[in-house]
Amino acid sequence: MLDWLKNINKEHPEFWKTYLSKFDKKPSRYIALSVETTGLNPKKDVILSFGAIGVVNNNILIGDVFEVTIPQYKFLHDNGLSNDFLLESEQPKLSEVQAIEKLIEFIGNSTLVGHRINFDVEMINEALEKLACGRLKNEALDIEVMYKKLHDINDKNFSLDELSHIFKISKTERISTTDDAYTIALLFLKLKSRLGL
Repeated sequence: MLDWLKNINKEHPEFWKTYLSKFDKKPSRYIALSVETTGLNPKKDVILSFGAIGVVNNNILIGDVFEVTIPQYKFLHDNGLSNDFLLESEQPKLSEVQAIEKLIEFIGNSTLVGHRINFDVEMINEALEKLACGRLKNEALDIEVMYKKLHDINDKNFSLDELSHIFKISKTERISTTDDAYTIALLFLKLKSRLGL
């Protein structure tokens, strides 16, 4: 309940101070974000990879991309999970600390967009806590929530594949979080237009 007290007199890392300084102006950039994790428990599971792509003025910026794989060897071996995904991934590989720092630099004050984005944000917040930082300050939009609002649906959930099918977005192999981020960006632009945002 009083988590904010823990961070009052804490000396934050330099990248976090820079990040916090970016929130004095309103963002014009959205970041479509996908986070691959080992499970669905932010307290126990860890992040395996990030994929993110910028969206500005209703344009997906192919050159404004962030992708990284985080080798989590200890976690994977302790849990009997395969690390083939990590070893075969062509994404750049960084330690969790480096990956979080680079992600924070990349997103800046942008509005985050994702599929079930609250979970992604919570996973990132858990990783930030290990680095003696606060919580993300970015606004966040969820494409599943946007779709439900568009059609006034409360009693059903929609996977990324289902939303792609509904909007006739051709299915890719989707072998990376960056592929998912691109799909999220496409869905976001379609929903944003239909909702008149």
